[in-house]
Amino acid sequence: MNDMEEIPKTVPRLGLRHLQAGLLFYGLAANTVLQLNVSVAVVAMTNETTSNNSDPPHYNWSEEKKSYILSSYYWGCALAQFPAGYLCKRFGSKAVLFWGTLGSSLLSALTTYGVYAGGWKAYCAIRLLQGLCQVTWPCIHQHLANWCPTAERTRLGAFAYTGFDCGNVLAMYGAGMIASSSLGWPGISYSAAGLGLIWCGLWLLLGANKASDARFIGEAEKAYIVGDIQRSERKGPKKMEIPWKGIFTSVPVYALLCARCADSWGLTTMQTELPTYLSGVLKLDMKSNAVFSALPFLLMWVMCYVYLIIADVLLRKKWMSLTTLRKTYTSIALWAPASIMLSLVIVGEGQKTLVLVLVTLSVGVSSAATIGSELNTIDLSPNHAGILAGLMSSFTNLMALLTPLVVGVLVTDPSQRSQWQIVFSLAAGVLFTGNVIFLIWGTAVTQPWNESKESRRELEPEEKPFHRAKLEIGTDNTDGNVVGLKLNCTSP
Repeated sequence: MNDMEEIPKTVPRLGLRHLQAGLLFYGLAANTVLQLNVSVAVVAMTNETTSNNSDPPHYNWSEEKKSYILSSYYWGCALAQFPAGYLCKRFGSKAVLFWGTLGSSLLSALTTYGVYAGGWKAYCAIRLLQGLCQVTWPCIHQHLANWCPTAERTRLGAFAYTGFDCGNVLAMYGAGMIASSSLGWPGISYSAAGLGLIWCGLWLLLGANKASDARFIGEAEKAYIVGDIQRSERKGPKKMEIPWKGIFTSVPVYALLCARCADSWGLTTMQTELPTYLSGVLKLDMKSNAVFSALPFLLMWVMCYVYLIIADVLLRKKWMSLTTLRKTYTSIALWAPASIMLSLVIVGEGQKTLVLVLVTLSVGVSSAATIGSELNTIDLSPNHAGILAGLMSSFTNLMALLTPLVVGVLVTDPSQRSQWQIVFSLAAGVLFTGNVIFLIWGTAVTQPWNESKESRRELEPEEKPFHRAKLEIGTDNTDGNVVGLKLNCTSP
């Protein structure tokens, strides 16, 4: 059944729940810009030809130092993800997301002064603190759970998550354009800070933890949302212990973890290193670099909606099971980029147009991971999806931390194509292996430990005196017209 057909006629088709999804979209886009614009900024800060303004100084940082700057954000981010899930439950997603974004925005505004005073080490420290403020993903999970009725959860959730793809485009294209303008590289951090601070104001005014707390919501919409959530909560116990043993001994969880880590490695390679590759190997100027760095992520954003429409049809028509859909989309997200990266190893640097097309496709097709593996946490355990998401985010951020450091070791001269061939071959191998593991052991079946102990508890043998009882019905041997019942029981 179409989602919209399940919405009562008295409920507005466009309401405050859609505004909350829009705010999450903007918030995720702003936080993604704060996270990723460093990859363009580092190129601009170390290349004196990137700015029309002669005032900002430029630095002669080695590739190793650049790799520390690019990875330092993820040092803090990896530590923040797991506690963020708890903080959202304890204090509500509105407060946690507000303070996290505010802190990251203010740190971004201080970046220029920090670099002036302390160089690359200060830059690393600021980025690490910004990573500690990154609480977006667990908060979005919690906020969507509180605001999205079951009938609209997929669409509103998918829309909110595409803020990440929008942020990728803004981070690459916007940062490149600003760096090549009179503002120079300092303008990158200032504009990102402004984007985040504006969102904080809107979020403070219009955001609400729950529909029951919202000031501007209509009664019909409030009743619709609150009633739907209450019905969902009645299906299971209100308080559940976190099944740590079940989670850490679950094979499908580890299979999903491998797929998510592989995807993180491949995507981070492009997010952090693409501007450097385009500048070093293809010799693109800053404006061209901005365009061709953003283009793959623009395709990625568009493909999110294409994949969503196709997945909706496949599931509605029952042409694929959910497990098959997850594995198919994950294979597209991991094996397609792996194949393209291997092609980049073969294609010569003189074939610039073909290289740009391959780079664009390698990132664009990977957005299938959103439907493939990213939503798999909800399949495995709807009751503990937030915990699983925090756990996955911690490990994927470790991958994002390691990727620039490894590239910094492998690439000592950005203009050497042979060094980038090793980077792309390594990424292809990681992507291929991660998907093989997910294909073998991954699933979309809800795991037994998702339910509470009370729901799963079985009586011990001594508590089931007739667990081996057998009831036999037949005719009496002496008179075929008499029905006899016989109870065989081997337990006392």
